[in-house]
Amino acid sequence: MSYRRCKQARGCSPRRQGGAALVIALLIFGLCAALMVAMKSEFELFYQRSSNTLLAEQSLAYLRGAEELAALALKLDYDIDNNRQRPRDDLGELWAQPSTPYPLDEGGMLQGHLEDLQGRFNLNNLQGNAPGEKDDDGRASLRFTPQQAQFVRLLQSFEEPALSRQEAIMVTQSLRDWLDADSVPQAYGAEDDYYYAQTPSYRAANRALASVSELRAVAHVTPELYLALRPWVTVLPPGTKLNIHTAPAQLLRSLGSADDLLPLPADEVQALVELRQEVGFSDLNDFLDQPLFDSKAREELKTLLGEQSSYFLLTAVVEVADRTTRLYSVLHRNQRRVEVLARSTGEL
Repeated sequence: MSYRRCKQARGCSPRRQGGAALVIALLIFGLCAALMVAMKSEFELFYQRSSNTLLAEQSLAYLRGAEELAALALKLDYDIDNNRQRPRDDLGELWAQPSTPYPLDEGGMLQGHLEDLQGRFNLNNLQGNAPGEKDDDGRASLRFTPQQAQFVRLLQSFEEPALSRQEAIMVTQSLRDWLDADSVPQAYGAEDDYYYAQTPSYRAANRALASVSELRAVAHVTPELYLALRPWVTVLPPGTKLNIHTAPAQLLRSLGSADDLLPLPADEVQALVELRQEVGFSDLNDFLDQPLFDSKAREELKTLLGEQSSYFLLTAVVEVADRTTRLYSVLHRNQRRVEVLARSTGEL
């Protein structure tokens, strides 16, 4: 009798023990399931990261290969030019030809093309003062170097946004202030006082531009004007010349003498481009002998124009595993030596 009471008092029935074991088993199963889900998520994330890294490295390797091919083409062009009586760089040469997509072994494609950056306007050429820009008493007068006058004309050559002569001068003067070393504003320009009043406030760089994108910070350069300018301008060391054989019509319209700030007529410049495509120009003098240019413009333009180029832009595109990556590389050619000055997968 006492043994039976003891068992009942302790609640030790087999049914109750089985229920407790089932609850414990379910808890263990739930913990294991949660752990497996967490491990699966971590593994998938790790796998995706590794895959992305591998694809990025693979794409970069292909794009670096495109740089090597571009450098090889520029070296070959230099060797060919050495056998010419008058070396030149023009749109009929190998480096300037449109490329076809190159298929990759594991699928995808690689494509690239070269552009002559000396067919664009070099923004760093805006540095400097025109002779007589300062009066005897130190006051500034509105005079421009040939390069600055060229930029004023370029700014007026766009249909959208359509800038007046005064607006073009304000942009030019503000950019000159951005480039010069002092904090004294040009006539119609902008220095630190102007930029301090902006939100957020900042200062003028007072140095040469390192990227075309810096234009967005310059006074009077609207987003619309920046987008219009971007395809036609570049940033190179000061003193580079515009190549007459590669410059597009938009740039040719900006040519003229420093005292004439209006762009050349679009239809006459288009006729000049068509003449270049059909027969070309034998040299710089042949180009300047065209009726578009008067005697004063011819003398000034000789300091702005050239026939050879040293700076090129490679735009390379690779597609790997349905992912497209672009690379923009600025190449500098010095005889047979080609080096990469800058590269970016975004805007230069």
